[in-house]
Amino acid sequence: MSTGNQQWRLADRDRAGYPVAADFVWGETPAPQPVDGQMLTRTIYLSLDPYQWVRRRSGVEQPGEVCHGRTVAQVLESRIEGYAPGDYIFNTNGWQSHGLTGKDISVFNYMFPRKLDPELAPLSTALGIHGMLGLTAYAGLIVQCDPRPGETVVVSAASGGVGQVVGQLARIVGARVIGIAGAQEKCRYVVDELGFDACVSHLSDNLAEDIAKACPDGCDVYFENVGGKTFAALLPSLNKRARISLCGVISQYGNEDGRDARTVWQETGAKIFERQEVTVHDLFVGNYVADYQDIFLQEMAAHIQDGAVRYKEHFWAGLEQAPEAFAAMLTGDNFGKSIVTVSDP
Repeated sequence: MSTGNQQWRLADRDRAGYPVAADFVWGETPAPQPVDGQMLTRTIYLSLDPYQWVRRRSGVEQPGEVCHGRTVAQVLESRIEGYAPGDYIFNTNGWQSHGLTGKDISVFNYMFPRKLDPELAPLSTALGIHGMLGLTAYAGLIVQCDPRPGETVVVSAASGGVGQVVGQLARIVGARVIGIAGAQEKCRYVVDELGFDACVSHLSDNLAEDIAKACPDGCDVYFENVGGKTFAALLPSLNKRARISLCGVISQYGNEDGRDARTVWQETGAKIFERQEVTVHDLFVGNYVADYQDIFLQEMAAHIQDGAVRYKEHFWAGLEQAPEAFAAMLTGDNFGKSIVTVSDP
């Protein structure tokens, strides 16, 4: 196949802080050729997620490698039984226009491809509300924290891809839902469009007081996406035997001192955790795929179709925009789930 494969690779730069353009190298190679047990796909949508920068900073990804990323793709050539040209799939092509999925492909071992039905839900939702992002919200909130009717659930980064799902699932089970977001536009969105009971802005000079006012009965469940000053402001509102799902600490991924963000987070909350007998669940969605993915996908498809759950996606046009979009997502300059449109769906 003569089609070129455009891609972003990690530059040879060992540095702390948030990503900048020089952390990525653009290039083009010939499209790979599938062998038995593999298939060639073209990337349609690329998901941008905070954990991708954690992989770089922790050394999981090395300079010269194609940047990791979950994708929606279409099969061009298949040598795997059950997959045919034209099929839409969820896979892990990374930051490139074409990729191989199947035997002897390292990313294949991370997440088995899943066929997508565009009649069931829009293709892009496989990267968000009807995919791993949605399963992340479900696993952290429903499985780990088990919110009960009448309890108060607080979610940080409430207008982001995971946060908006967490809040709506909490609302469905009958909890009182408080969001923490940034700009007032985002706060209004999660209340007016997503049905949260209230939303406070982390830009406030009185954040701890704002959270306490929004949570007069305290916080029973906290879904953590942000860390930093937002987490510090939430701590005084934690009730006895509160539960926390630690999904991410995006505000600390740019720490210049290079310290592990989750270690800093744990140290910040340690005294209150002990005093209030708080249970902290570290969340890695891969641990929940086998047991919960199928039931989650069925439930969420029904919620999407009947309008019980809404979602907002932030699209960037063209693979060449991936570094800029990635940096914007990490610093909160996105609104909704960040997705790069790589090719025409």
